[in-house]
Amino acid sequence: MMGRQDRDQGQLFYEFNLDDVIARDHLLRRMNGFVAAALDDLHPQLRPFYCDIGRPSVDPELLIRMLIVGYCYGIRHERRLCEEVKLHLGYRWFCKLDLTDKVPHHSTFSINRLERFRESDILRYVFERVVAASMAAGLVKGEGFAVDASVMEANASRYHGKAPDELEWTDGSVRNERLRSIWRGSSRKPGRKTSRMAGPAPTTAQMANPNPDLIVNRLE
Repeated sequence: MMGRQDRDQGQLFYEFNLDDVIARDHLLRRMNGFVAAALDDLHPQLRPFYCDIGRPSVDPELLIRMLIVGYCYGIRHERRLCEEVKLHLGYRWFCKLDLTDKVPHHSTFSINRLERFRESDILRYVFERVVAASMAAGLVKGEGFAVDASVMEANASRYHGKAPDELEWTDGSVRNERLRSIWRGSSRKPGRKTSRMAGPAPTTAQMANPNPDLIVNRLE
C-alpha cells in the first residue's frame, strides 16, 4: 500500500544526536582531529586582542572553522557561507553548533579579518601549525612545491610556434627585424644598447603575439 505523509504539525519534542547523522568517512569528520590540533592554542594567541569587559564575542574558533568549510567546499561568499552552515547538518557539526545555536552574521567575518585576525596574524599562525603537523606526519618532504595562480590566455605558446625555416622574412618589417635580432642571440632594440641573452638558442617563434618582447619561446 502506498504511504503518504499526513502531518499538519511537527513533533513538539525530538530526541536527536547530531553526531549520529555524520558518516564516519565524511571529509569533515576526517579533518576534525587535525583541525582541533591546529586550533588547540587559538584562544591564548588571540586573548591580547580582546577586551576584558563587555559582551562575549563570537568564538574565533567558530569563525575559522566556518572559513575552512568555505574553502573545502568552494563557498567563496561569506553571506552564502552563513546560509549553508545554517542549513547543512555536517557543517554545523564541524563548527560545533547544535541545532538551535545561532550562526554568526556575515559581517562578523569582515570585522575580525580587518582587525583581530590581521593584527594578530592568526591565520598565518594556523597555517604554520598545519604545515608543521604535516611535516611531522611525513606528508611534506620539501621535494616539490605547488603554486596557486590564475590561468590567463596569451598569444605566446610553446605549442604553436614555427621553426626558423618556416618563417616568412619580409623586407622592411620592423617586427621581423626585431625577431632576427633576437634569433641571433641578442636583444637589440631601437635606441637601446645590444645585450647578450642568456640561455639556450630559441627553437620556436610566436608570430601572433603583438608584444615583441614575447616573440621568442625558449625551450630546453
